[in-house]
Amino acid sequence: MKATNRDLLVLVKDESMNQHQIELELEKLNSLLFQLETVDSFCTAHEVFDITKHKVMVNRKKIMHVVHQPELKPFQFVCNKN
Repeated sequence: MKATNRDLLVLVKDESMNQHQIELELEKLNSLLFQLETVDSFCTAHEVFDITKHKVMVNRKKIMHVVHQPELKPFQFVCNKN
């Protein structure tokens, strides 16, 4: 698995957890996030609004085309579906 460089803030409710248990918990959390943060999950959770063409893009290929552009065109918006 590729090591990711991210900052995680984990609040521990149980004060009896030792450092080894906390590190195990962080490893599990990193592996879970690594599996879930994929292109498919990104495209499932986002859509592109193109106001000039009056279209909503939900197709994976079209979303990735818009996201990989160095700069969004005017009146194009990448929105989370939540």
